[in-house]
Amino acid sequence: MKKRNPYLAGAQILPQPLQAGATVTELVDQTFLAYNAARLKEACQLFAEKMLQPEVTIGLSLTGALTPAGLGISAIIPLIQHGFIDWIVSTGANLYHDTHFGLDLDLRKGTPFIDDRLLREEGVVRIYDIFFDYHVLLNTDAFYREIIHTAEFQKTMSSADFHHLCGKYIREREKLLGIQERSLLAVAYEHGVPVYTSSPGDSSIGMNVAAMALQGSKLQIDVSRDVNETAAIVLQAKRSGGRSAVVIMGGGSPKNFMLQTEPQIQEVLGIAEKGHDYFLQITDARPDTGGLSGATPSEAVSWGKVDPNQLPDSVVCYLDSTVALPIMVAYALTKKSSRPHKRLMDHKDQYLENLQRLYIQNQKSR
Repeated sequence: MKKRNPYLAGAQILPQPLQAGATVTELVDQTFLAYNAARLKEACQLFAEKMLQPEVTIGLSLTGALTPAGLGISAIIPLIQHGFIDWIVSTGANLYHDTHFGLDLDLRKGTPFIDDRLLREEGVVRIYDIFFDYHVLLNTDAFYREIIHTAEFQKTMSSADFHHLCGKYIREREKLLGIQERSLLAVAYEHGVPVYTSSPGDSSIGMNVAAMALQGSKLQIDVSRDVNETAAIVLQAKRSGGRSAVVIMGGGSPKNFMLQTEPQIQEVLGIAEKGHDYFLQITDARPDTGGLSGATPSEAVSWGKVDPNQLPDSVVCYLDSTVALPIMVAYALTKKSSRPHKRLMDHKDQYLENLQRLYIQNQKSR
């Protein structure tokens, strides 16, 4: 009997024809069989079947203009509400544009095929095929300057503490406007999900913080505390008998900030660790240009960012996040029930104390 070729042991590509009323899980599991469709299926299955185990702490990084496209409401808020995301690193721009929704300011469908000089004359701002009135920016700026002026903000804090306070005020504004669950910052506030930004000054929120500093505001974002808090969250996840997972939408600075938690623990603080256990990235960046957005999980192993023993639990899908994220979320919501909220905002200060104690002990033993 002829020995079977091990390279031909994979499942046969012979899908059933699609039928009317096919579900998201049927579409993914039965018809996403090759190329980046297959990678997206692997991503969906990794997220739902392994990352969403109760002992796994899941971080989400957000790059690219996802919230203006409505993905904060359609996808990220459901993830938070169902306990599927425990902490977030985002560009400031995503959080700024998220605030428009909490203030009931309109963003409209437009077109990329237009003379932007005409839009400028009409006071319309464009993000590819999204249009909104210039006053959306001015009103959002005014909101941030108003809340930053209050007593609660007159101190040094991590970006997570800052966004937690912002979420509280956005939630109160939603109540006054008679709306709810439009802002991911407000929902993250309610569920105790820390939201960090890797570059606090690189957004309109940071610009307004800077403007208020010229008026004597004492608010300072402590980036060193951000680095240590995020490392403490990951260390606690691993040392408490659990695991750490990262879900990366895009790449850039938020990706690095989320992944550098492990080098901070191992390389800088000298605490023995192995890297994140699960790695899932959706990106349209190529790996061969040397840019971080396209850097693979195997490359991250060389930095200590990803546990080398867990590479089979790493998936990179080369696809637009606006396509992949809603499919992933719909798949997970269908496959898994809600997880208890870890409410890391309530515990991160204690985790930071634990990290500091371990670091000092290591320094003394050297």
